[in-house]
This record gives sequence, C-alpha cells and structure tokens, in this order.
Amino acid sequence: MMWIYDVNNNMPAQINRMIRVLLAVILFPVFFSCTEEIEITLDESYTRLVVEGAITTDTMAHEIKLTTTTSYFYPEKEPVVQNAILAISDGINNYPLTEVYPGTYQTAPDVFGVPGRAYKLNIELANPIGGYSVYEASSLLHDVNELDSVTMEFHPEWTTEGIWEVKCFVQEPPTKDFYRFLIYKNNKIFTPNIRYWFVIEDKYFNGSYANGAPVSYFNQGDPYEKLNAGDTIGVEVNRITKEYYDFILQVQAEVIGSYPLFSGPPANVKGNISNGAIGFFAAYDKTMKSTITPDF
Repeated sequence: MMWIYDVNNNMPAQINRMIRVLLAVILFPVFFSCTEEIEITLDESYTRLVVEGAITTDTMAHEIKLTTTTSYFYPEKEPVVQNAILAISDGINNYPLTEVYPGTYQTAPDVFGVPGRAYKLNIELANPIGGYSVYEASSLLHDVNELDSVTMEFHPEWTTEGIWEVKCFVQEPPTKDFYRFLIYKNNKIFTPNIRYWFVIEDKYFNGSYANGAPVSYFNQGDPYEKLNAGDTIGVEVNRITKEYYDFILQVQAEVIGSYPLFSGPPANVKGNISNGAIGFFAAYDKTMKSTITPDF
C-alpha cells in the first residue's frame, strides 16, 4: 500500500486521519456524558471529648474549652460540654476553673504559670463521653529567651506590589528547643488560628544568635496583608514542648491537605489528653516585641 504524507507533519495522511477518529471516539463520552449523583456513606466513630486550652506566664484568666466530636456532615457548631469540674495544678498550687460560658472554663484572673514547672489539667465530666468521666493532661512550661528586637525589610522585587519581611533578633540557647510565632497587626492577632501559626525547631541555629531571622511576610498585593506607614507589627514567641510542636504540624497537615494531590490521608492527630480524647493542653512562656512600619 502506498502512503500519502501530510506535508505539515510528515505523517502518512491515512494514519493521521485514523488517529483523529480514534481521539474523537475516546473523548466524545468525556465531554458529553451525563453526571450522576453519588451518595457517600462514611463510617462514624464514637463521640469523643475535645479539649483546647493553655496556661502561660501571663497573669490572666487562663481558658479551657470543652466540646465533643460530631459526624462529618453535622450542620451546626460542635456541641459544648457543660457542668464539668476542671482544675490546673503544678504540684504546689491548685487552680480551679469556673464555667463562664457554656463549655468555656477559666481560672481566676491572677493566675500565672512559672517556667520549669509541669502543669496538669484534670477534668471530671458530669456525664461520661466515650465511656470515660475523668480525663487529664500535662505539659512542662519551658522558659524562653527575651526577644532583643523586631525589624522589617521591604522587598519591592518579590511581587508586583512588593513584600514586607518581618525579622527578629534573639539569642537561642544551646538546648534542643521548639518555638511558635504569633504575629500581630495594630495590636490585633494577624495569625488567629492554628492554620496560620508558624512553628520551628532550632535544628539549624541551636545555640547561635538569630540575627534577623525571618518570621513572617506581608504581601502588599493582598488587601488583608497590606501595610501602611505607621502600622504596628508585633511578634510573640512561645517556647513550646516537642509534643505541642508535633500536634500543631499534624493539625496543619489535616487542614491544608497532603501533597501530591492523590497521596494518602495523614495519620490521626495525636494530642496529650488521656482516654482517647482529642486536643491539647499546652503550657508555655512568651516574649513579645513590636516595630513600626516605616514610610516607603
């Protein structure tokens, strides 16, 4: 058989036509097929207690929130756990908590944590959840070196509108440490929840001086992040336990998702609450410095 060649791509014209026909047959159902609604039945676990709260070195009313887990398709806010008895102790003092709102418990306003002490949270429920009425958690409160200063540097070339880089200066101790950074804009929290927290271990700068370490960025092309001259930017540093560091990273992996797109789901998040409860009770020291956004 003699082949006729397509002058444009040097391929035999008959083969070219055959490929086009096959592609049309294959792609036709993709573009014109009907969609069908599929109902997915998810396995449901037993209801578990969820604990969220911390004690810090600030003198204030420290807060613990109690809720329960719900099904994936639960349309309302998670149920709160009321009428529980809570207390935080450090082996020397015992701080009872009072339910100030449904499911929200607070210490007296004059309570503060002391670095070096291990804090234990005790919870007694009015009604069992997950088969248990008593739950507990503990966390060691590490001290943190005070920040020397915070500065800002503008990078006009990084994006169309430029980016402000926030840097901190502090001496890091020679011990193995883990840190959380919270950012404030005009005295309001800019990183409001765990999804946006920046946590780091000191593997690469252990025992050295952090001479302008970057801790946050403000994209001037984003209306939420845009800064004006005179804006106050604050940096809070918490020295946290490795367990809390791991917990934050695990939660962020759950919220943000896994990469690549079709990789397996992350493992269940491991907190420090006993008897299969979910969440974390943390204890940490804090240091904070601020700077003023310069004119540019």
